Amino acid sequence: MFFTDHRIEAVSQLGLFIREFVQGESISNGHEDLAEELRAAITRSFRHNGWFVEDNTMQALEAWGNELTKDNLEAWREREGGTAEVARTRVGIVMAGNLPLVGMHDFLSVFLSGHFALIKMSSDDQYLLPVLVKVLLRFDELFEGDWIFVEQLSDMGAVIATGSDNTSRYFEYYFGKYPNIIRKNRTSVAVLTGNETEEELRGLGVDIFSYFGMGCRNVSHVLVPEGYDIQNIFANIVDYSDVVNNNKYGNNYDYYRALFLLNQDDFLENGFIIVRENDELHTPVSILHYSTYPEAGPQARLEAWGESIQCVVGQNYLPLGTAQKPCLWDYADGVNTLEFLKNL
Repeated sequence: MFFTDHRIEAVSQLGLFIREFVQGESISNGHEDLAEELRAAITRSFRHNGWFVEDNTMQALEAWGNELTKDNLEAWREREGGTAEVARTRVGIVMAGNLPLVGMHDFLSVFLSGHFALIKMSSDDQYLLPVLVKVLLRFDELFEGDWIFVEQLSDMGAVIATGSDNTSRYFEYYFGKYPNIIRKNRTSVAVLTGNETEEELRGLGVDIFSYFGMGCRNVSHVLVPEGYDIQNIFANIVDYSDVVNNNKYGNNYDYYRALFLLNQDDFLENGFIIVRENDELHTPVSILHYSTYPEAGPQARLEAWGESIQCVVGQNYLPLGTAQKPCLWDYADGVNTLEFLKNL
C-alpha cells in the first residue's frame, strides 16, 4: 500500500530520533542504544572516508531530522495523490557515496511506497543508514521484511541507480531492461545580479562549501553580469577558510594551484579556493568557475546547460544559502521518484 499512515508514523518517529540526536537531547522511546550506535557509525564513517567529517554528517542528519516530520510526510503524500494500492515490486537501489546519507531519499521513497528495497550501498557511505533503519524496526518488527542490504543486485523488478556520467553507461548496460531511474553527474549554479547583500553572499558560501562542494546541489559555477567584481565573493566567504585544513580538500587545492601555476593559467585564489573565469559547468573540488551573462540575462546560458544543472540559486531563483535544503518533493534530476514507484 502506497504511503500508509502506519509507514508515515514510522518515518516520523525516525525523524524525531534524528532531531533528538542532533540536538543532544535525551532520546525517547528507549532508543539510547541506537544513539550510541549512531555515534560510533559517525566516527567509523570518518575513519573510513576522510570527506565525512563529523560536522558534515551532523549537517546531513539535521537536514533529515527537520524534513521527516509527520506534517511534511503527509504533505508529501498529498502532493503525490494520497494513499493508493500498488503491486509490490523488488526495487534495487544503487546508492552514491559522495555525501553522508545521500541515498536515504531513495530508500524512504521505496519504503513509503510499500515496495521491497534491495539496497546496494556505496563503500564510501556504508555505516549510517543501517543504524537508522533500526529505528523503523523498533516501530514495527514486521518492517524487517521490507528491505535487505546486498553486495550485488539480482532478482529485482525495477532499479534506481545514482552515479556519474561514466557509471551511468554501466548502469544502462546492466539495468536497461528494467524500469529504471538512472542518474548522472549534475551540479548547481548561482546567478548574481550585483545587488546582493553581504548576508546573501555569505549564503553563497554555504552553497559552495557545504560538504566540501561534493554534492550535486553545491554551486560550482557562478554567473555574473558583465563588469562584476569577483572580489565581492571573496570578501564574504572568509568564514569557510577552514575547509583547506581537511587533508583531502587541502590536497586538491594544492594540486590544482600548482598545476595552474605550472601551466601559467589565469586564476584567483585566497588560500582555500581557486576561482577561474571558465565556461565549464563542472569543477573539481576546491575550484569555482564563473562567467558573465549579457544584459539580456542568464537564461540562455542556463538553458544551454540544461539537464546538467540540479538547481539554481540567486535572487530570482532559490534563495542563496538554501541549495542544500531541499524539500522531500525536490527530486534528484527532476525525476519524480514516487510517481515512478507508484506506476510499477
